[in-house]
Formats: sequence, C-alpha cells, structure tokens
Amino acid sequence: MSSSLTPRPGGSAAPTDGDNRFKAVQHKLKTLGTAMDLAGNELEVLMRGMRANAQRAEGLAVGIANAELDRKFVEMTNQVAVALGGAAAEVRKLHETAQEVSGLAHDTRRTHARLYEGLDDLRSSRPERTPKPGFFAH
Repeated sequence: MSSSLTPRPGGSAAPTDGDNRFKAVQHKLKTLGTAMDLAGNELEVLMRGMRANAQRAEGLAVGIANAELDRKFVEMTNQVAVALGGAAAEVRKLHETAQEVSGLAHDTRRTHARLYEGLDDLRSSRPERTPKPGFFAH
C-alpha cells in the first residue's frame, strides 16, 4: 500500500511572506485548515489500511502455525502484526492531532474575521491610504 502522505511538488503550506493584511491572514488560515482536513482524511485511510494489514498478518500467522511450519515464521509474522497494530495506533494519534489543528485553524479564522473584518471593510472602502500600523505610536 503506497501512502499519499509523501510531499508533493508544489504542495506546500501557506508561505510565511510577512503579509499580515486581513485577507492574506484569512487566506493563510483557510489554507492551513484545508490542509489539515486533507491530512486528517489521508491519515484515516492510512490507519484503516494498517489495521487491516495487521489483521491479515495475524491471520497469516495462524495459517502458518496450522501448516506446522517452523515456529520462527509464526513468530516473525506475529511481530509484523504487532508492529502494524502499534503503527496504526500512532497514526491514530497523528490523525487526532490533525483534526485538532484543523478545528483550531477554522476557529481562529472565524475569530479573526469577527474581530477585524469590519476594520478591513472600513479601511478598504475609503479612497485615502491608511498609514502603516504603528504610525501613530511615534
């Protein structure tokens, strides 16, 4: 089973370009949330596949034992089943973390919009340029 979790050319996270305008931050938060949603989905598929393979390996170990092959093959196959089960458990934790980050990104985006969208609308709708942040602090 090949994993689609490998890095893809051109598939990167939101660039850290220092652009902190309202719409840019909203876009970056949306990109992060979407990326975490996709990663969560891919991790769930991976986890299911690992669990299924662990069960197959366990069944194979039983078949090898029933065929009365050398005990070392039964033990090695059981070790593969245990390793796959353990890896699936770790992928589950990673999946839960991806879901948590996704939720936090979406929540942050909504909060950011609630706090700053009105200001952005005001600043964007007037013809005069707005001073850079901190201009009035001097």
